[in-house]
Amino acid sequence: MSQFHIALLQLVSTSSQAGNLQKGLERCRQAKAMGADLALFPEMWSNGYHVAAAPEQLEREAIPRENGFVMAFARLARELNMAIGITFLEAFSPSPRNTLCVFDRHGECVLTYAKVHTCDFDVERSLTPGEDFYSADLDTGRGSVRIGAMICYDREFPESARILMLQGAEVILVPNACPMQINRLAQLRARAYENMAGVATANYAYGQPDCNGHSSAFDGIAYRDGEGGERDMLLLDAGEAEGIYLASFPLAELRAYRENEVHGNAYRHPGKYKLLVAEERKAPFVRADYRG
Repeated sequence: MSQFHIALLQLVSTSSQAGNLQKGLERCRQAKAMGADLALFPEMWSNGYHVAAAPEQLEREAIPRENGFVMAFARLARELNMAIGITFLEAFSPSPRNTLCVFDRHGECVLTYAKVHTCDFDVERSLTPGEDFYSADLDTGRGSVRIGAMICYDREFPESARILMLQGAEVILVPNACPMQINRLAQLRARAYENMAGVATANYAYGQPDCNGHSSAFDGIAYRDGEGGERDMLLLDAGEAEGIYLASFPLAELRAYRENEVHGNAYRHPGKYKLLVAEERKAPFVRADYRG
C-alpha cells in the first residue's frame, strides 16, 4: 500500500442532528467519488460542536454509540467500501463524552476514542474525559494502515501523539473545532515531525462559530533523499472555504523513513522521564478548575 487517502470534511453544520446526518452522508459519498480510503469529520459533528450549559439540554443532545445517527455511517461505510470517522456527543455516565468512532470499510467500529484533554477552562468542563489513547489497524482493501486518534485540544500535549506513536500509529486522525492559527498548526507539524507520523486534521469551515477552516495534513517525512536538507511536511492547508479536501499520505515512503530516521522511539530514554508522570502541580501552573 503506497498511498493512504483521507478526505478531510471541512464543513459548516446545519441547525439540527437530522440535517447534519443528511449532509454528512452526502459528503461521504462525494469523498468516495474522490478516491478516499477514509472520510474524517470535524469534532462533534452530531450537533455541530454544541456543548450546552444546561445539564438537561446537554443530556438531550447526547446520543449512544448504537444510535441511528452513528449507525447510519456504519452502514454507509459498508455500502461505499470506505472507512468513516464520525464524531458525536456521546451519551455516557456521569456525563456525555466528546467521541470519535472509526468504522472500517466493512462497517465495523475498529476504534472508539473519547477526548482525554477536555477543555475544562471552558464549556467542556461538564463532559466526561476519555481514559486513554487508542490505535487500530485499518483495512483499506489495498492494505492495512495503523491509525490513532486525538481530538482538538489533545494536540497541545505532546504525550497524546507520543503514546499513539508508541502504539504503532502511522497516521493520527484529529477532529477539530477551533480557530486554526499559526501556532496551532505548528503544534500539529511538531507532532508529525517528532513522531514520524502522518497527522490529518479536519476542522469546521469559516462560517461555523469560532472556526476558520484550515484543515491540514502533514506527512511526517522531514527529510527526503535527493532534496537536500529539511522539506516541508505539509500536504495541504485547506484554507477557510467549506469543502472536501483529499490528503494523500505516502505510506510506503513513510514506513521506510520510520525504519531509518532518528525521531519517534529510536533514541528515547524513558527511564529518565519519571517527572512526566508526576501528579503534583506547582505555581505557576495551578488551576482551580483542573479535574485530573
